Amino acid sequence: MGCGSCSSGGGCVPSGCKSNGSCMTGGGCSKLDVYDWLSNMDMPTHYKPFQIVEVRFKGSRKDYYRNVDNIYVESGELVCVESPSGGYDVGNVSLTGELVRMQLKKKGIREDSTEFKKIYRKATPADVDKWNIAKGLEYQTMHKARKLALALKLSMKLSDVDYQGDKSKATFYYTAEDRVDFRELIKKMAEEFKVRIEMRQIGMRQEASRLGGIGSCGRELCCSTWLTEFKTVSTSAARYQNLSLNTLKLAGQCGKLKCCLNYELDTYMDALKDFPDDVKEIKTKKGSAYLQKTDIFKKLMWFSYRFDENWVPLHVSRKRIRQQRCPGREVKGPWEAVRVKEIIAMNKRGEFPEDLTEIVVNLSLPTVKALDYENVVGQDSLTRLDEKNKRRKKSGNRNSRNRNNRNNNNKPPKAKNS
Repeated sequence: MGCGSCSSGGGCVPSGCKSNGSCMTGGGCSKLDVYDWLSNMDMPTHYKPFQIVEVRFKGSRKDYYRNVDNIYVESGELVCVESPSGGYDVGNVSLTGELVRMQLKKKGIREDSTEFKKIYRKATPADVDKWNIAKGLEYQTMHKARKLALALKLSMKLSDVDYQGDKSKATFYYTAEDRVDFRELIKKMAEEFKVRIEMRQIGMRQEASRLGGIGSCGRELCCSTWLTEFKTVSTSAARYQNLSLNTLKLAGQCGKLKCCLNYELDTYMDALKDFPDDVKEIKTKKGSAYLQKTDIFKKLMWFSYRFDENWVPLHVSRKRIRQQRCPGREVKGPWEAVRVKEIIAMNKRGEFPEDLTEIVVNLSLPTVKALDYENVVGQDSLTRLDEKNKRRKKSGNRNSRNRNNRNNNNKPPKAKNS
């Protein structure tokens, strides 16, 4: 699912989706592209451009480099930058100017830090050709490395490989549950590929973001299109949203809980503030009614007695009845009967209401009967549509025959040959 500028190669021509940047992934083929909203603004006369530039590499890797020689670069250009392990690397400029200063401030990086590497030059055609050759070797290199790991019986999974721009170093990304002794593997790979080898362990989420794929929603994975920062996801997020704790439904392709569980969590948390805490039953003179279901946004809690199929909806707190005195106009009427919070307060004082059905006299929602899923599922046969089509075809054939007979009767008789 990747393209030439993110997960399956380099450059600006996609090598995966082949849609030339017009795929429906939000920011096109480059998930790490940033919109520079200061690019069209006129800077002051004596303004000195910010020296630090943000450069993007394969995958979700970004780094900051100092433009010591004040080379004029724009977003999307290929530049040769200094590599920490020696040599040079090739990457795309993703951000320049004052927005880089804001990014450094956001991440808590000092501008006067001496750890910034420098930009050597803009990439020449020779640099680009060498870089493309190195990128073309990655697929073959990865499969050979996997065979070497299997031969050594190492419990690790090699998911991706990234060649440096000058083809002098290869970084292998792998996932493993336990610590792996890959010293022998590095020796064999160095002999096979004739480059310096670096092994880097990544998590399951990072692996999914590098490989890409289609999620259960039918769209590309968020981590492979726009999501770059992974936040912790816990099962409590599913509990707050009343989702069933089914591992097959809540887990993504990485095997971890889906990141989208956090998207609507804040809205649910705001809505749950009005609900009483730890309410599993309320007591009446008829008996104890147990909580069956909660409708968070309608602020309803459904209770039922033991061995009773009728569920009674109760509002969390008191609510005014809407009275419609004239067409198209609703007027607030008297308050409805007591609700869940008031019943809880009554139970604490030792008081008990008569019955739940008397409480919901003024409630517009009727009591409902719990569905019996064993009887509901399987009532309709899978061939019900085929039977309708057959009946429709039979009736159509019958009508056509009647029409033909009617036309034949209206025709004059043929003359007999004498």
